[in-house]
Amino acid sequence: MNDKELVAQHAARLVKNGMTVGLGTGSTADFFISELARRQQEEGLQVSCVSSSVVSMLKAQNLGLSLVAIEHLTHLDLYVDGAEEVSPDNALLKGRGADLVREKLLARASNQFIVLVDQSKMVEHIGANFAIPIEVMPFAWQLVQQSLKQLGGTGDLRPNTNGNGLAVTSYGSLVLDMSFKSKQDSAELDALLNATPGVVEHGIFQGLASTIFLADKGVVQEIQVN
Repeated sequence: MNDKELVAQHAARLVKNGMTVGLGTGSTADFFISELARRQQEEGLQVSCVSSSVVSMLKAQNLGLSLVAIEHLTHLDLYVDGAEEVSPDNALLKGRGADLVREKLLARASNQFIVLVDQSKMVEHIGANFAIPIEVMPFAWQLVQQSLKQLGGTGDLRPNTNGNGLAVTSYGSLVLDMSFKSKQDSAELDALLNATPGVVEHGIFQGLASTIFLADKGVVQEIQVN
């Protein structure tokens, strides 16, 4: 069992009957979804799930998990997802899959937001390894890009996976992948991005994690945040 499987199974043990559980997106979240389905089949676990993306929705459906549409959601007990980066102050970088709106909605709405990572995701500052994804209104992307350049950002629109066009989110937005000056404070940048007109959402998740499960060489460490 690799560290991703280990940390996903560790999180799945926290799920109890009757919970409404948010399903993240990505390889570690896939292991969590699979373990939930196994517990449902073998242990009779009964939960309702809401997905953060079409990808996680389809996986959950194929495995027989019960799904509720996000627009019908009244409460969320637990949201479990991975992250691209985790800084020393437990800020997160997410959204490489470009489902930023759903992910941040679920993170903020949940009673507990558990983040699943391995040691490779721990960084000195947000933006150390990846550009920050910024979802923008299509008609406003050039104005937003110019505003971000004035904040010290560099970057451009994300191409699609085929390389023959632009990446488009589930809601028809475009994505700017922007890098900022080294070691810029993530809380300050979070506030600046939130205040930029034309930005729909962005990948800095500041102050949202409840617990970080860090897997390293077969051992899971629980880092309590909120």
